[in-house]
Amino acid sequence: MNKNTLLEIKGLKTYFYTFDGVVKALDGVDLAVYKDETLGIVGETGCGKSITSLSILNLVPPPGKVEAGEIWFEGEDLLTKSEKAMRDVRGRRISMIFQNPTSSLNPVFTVGDQLTTVLRTHQDLDKQQLRHKAIEMLHTVKLPDADRMLSKYPHELSGGMLQRVMIGMALSCQPRLLIADEPTTALDVTIQAQILKLMRDLKRKMRTSIVLITHDLGVVAKVCQRVAVMYAGAFVEIGDLRVIFKKPSHPYTRGLLRTIPRLGHKRERLDTIQGRVPNLIHPPPGCRFHPRCSQAMEVCRQTRPAMTQVGAGQQVACHLY
Repeated sequence: MNKNTLLEIKGLKTYFYTFDGVVKALDGVDLAVYKDETLGIVGETGCGKSITSLSILNLVPPPGKVEAGEIWFEGEDLLTKSEKAMRDVRGRRISMIFQNPTSSLNPVFTVGDQLTTVLRTHQDLDKQQLRHKAIEMLHTVKLPDADRMLSKYPHELSGGMLQRVMIGMALSCQPRLLIADEPTTALDVTIQAQILKLMRDLKRKMRTSIVLITHDLGVVAKVCQRVAVMYAGAFVEIGDLRVIFKKPSHPYTRGLLRTIPRLGHKRERLDTIQGRVPNLIHPPPGCRFHPRCSQAMEVCRQTRPAMTQVGAGQQVACHLY
């Protein structure tokens, strides 16, 4: 493991056992997250982005199960840890912001109750210290009148305020890694920009690495240093942000970038990627993207491509290389 690597995933396989068959949600995932970086994971809905984050924290819901692989974090394989040991990791060393803050917060408890519960779980603080720390975190995420905010219930706050509360809860124990699963999806563009700026500022202040999961390449361009492109349960291209945006190598990455509207380029219709995401109970043989790829060759239909280095800071899983 590189000394600059904070998290390293090797050969991760997470399957869901359903009545229709085995869904291979993750089928051989390899990924590294470096210290003090923001890594964006992008891809279509259903490609395995959120399952990757849940697998890291050992929170895969039934009937899912991590079948194989290693997840190394600060020199420890998280997949070998007991549930009791993982509870010490979650929230304190690795935190997560879930997609929808309205469903992530308990509607019958106040913001203060839920924020102090997180602090009490991982820090030895008395009642007064807990309240002071909770107010401090709400100030950190730039929520006005933090003292009064502690007594508010989730339904009394806007979506942007709730997301700030979630960020405050996630960062309250100053974790080494923050996983943000589509943190701006339900917000309008103005609030989205504020939340992204807040995350950038807090990352610099706390030196926390961030894994940002999104389908929005515009969001990735604003906050990430590296990008990992996911398709049908595996990564197909990983590289530095500028390299991926300027010179994408994988046909799927190029297709995603073509779908972005651009100023000054007038078109009657936006570009799309033809076809559909494959059924992961019966995925296509070889490269899983080949049924939708205009450059597919015979080898693509038979053999799954390995991840190959194609340049400084860029890897791609494609038989073209």
